[in-house]
Amino acid sequence: MPLLQFHVIEGRSHHELAALLDATHRVVVETLHVPQRDRYQIVHEHKPSRVRFEDTGLGIPRSEKFVLLQITSKHHTTEQKTAFYQKLCAELERFCGIEPTDVMVSIVANSDEDWSFGLGRAQFLTGELGGVPSPQTPGQPTELATASRSGRSK
Repeated sequence: MPLLQFHVIEGRSHHELAALLDATHRVVVETLHVPQRDRYQIVHEHKPSRVRFEDTGLGIPRSEKFVLLQITSKHHTTEQKTAFYQKLCAELERFCGIEPTDVMVSIVANSDEDWSFGLGRAQFLTGELGGVPSPQTPGQPTELATASRSGRSK
């Protein structure tokens, strides 16, 4: 968490996409204070004829390197979001050659009950994530509850 979805025009190399994902992850970790191994990224490549990326009337020029980043995440402060936008543009320009005019971000906030990372449980609610010890989940064997809290699996 967060879940990042990148919308780009097809034609970028594997190296270019890896650089985009890596640079963005560095910024997420630094500005949104996400753990290093908390990485969920999806790239959607679109044919040029299937998308329109315009300037919202702001006079912002766009190119074939345009990236629309949609983030679904728990709440972050205005300061964190503003720092993220600024740092992301700087990192993408530096490491990917993507101009700040070609970066658009939309953040959709949700809450703890909106996430399940597997096993049919809402780990933020059970306390498996967030550093809060969780009580045994109903129907879950004691050894599995202990293993899941300690990061081990049975």
